[in-house]
Amino acid sequence: MNRRRRMRRLIACALILVLVAVVGIALDRAYLQPKIDRDLTPADAIVVLGGNPYDRFEYGLDLAERGLSQQVVLSNSVGAEDTRMQELCARAIAGVDVTCFLPQPWTTRGEAQEVQRLATARGWEDIIVVTTTAHLERARFILERCYGKTMQMTDFPEQRGTAETVFGWGYQSAGWLKALYQTGC
Repeated sequence: MNRRRRMRRLIACALILVLVAVVGIALDRAYLQPKIDRDLTPADAIVVLGGNPYDRFEYGLDLAERGLSQQVVLSNSVGAEDTRMQELCARAIAGVDVTCFLPQPWTTRGEAQEVQRLATARGWEDIIVVTTTAHLERARFILERCYGKTMQMTDFPEQRGTAETVFGWGYQSAGWLKALYQTGC
């Protein structure tokens, strides 16, 4: 009996170690070291997903100013009445069309659905998507379901403290559970 109990404990410990390793690898891939496109090439559009304003939106507009696209789409995550967002949406960049939208629903899935609608209407085949490092893999997962064409995924290099980072991982983990549960676009 003692040997049997020891064997069960050993198996339980091994299973726990495997589970911890799998979770650790998934967290590393999803939040710490996602596949980020650093050498961006010109695309049909630059899509900046919503989130903490406003630097991310500025970054997307800066990419267009560098000649990476003649179309920039900003997902307005702060609301239509936000004056700073209105300024960003009205930004005049020579040869660049800036479009803003309020996602419906107000989620990454809602953003992906709007990207798909715009891509169909405007004939996009290749887009650059800007989001945060922790959101990048989940955004890729959701956008692939809706858009399904060539995407260059890049992160906005934002600075976060430890508390913000841990909260962000929790938020993104809940978002992953929701995304895995949902089907289709």
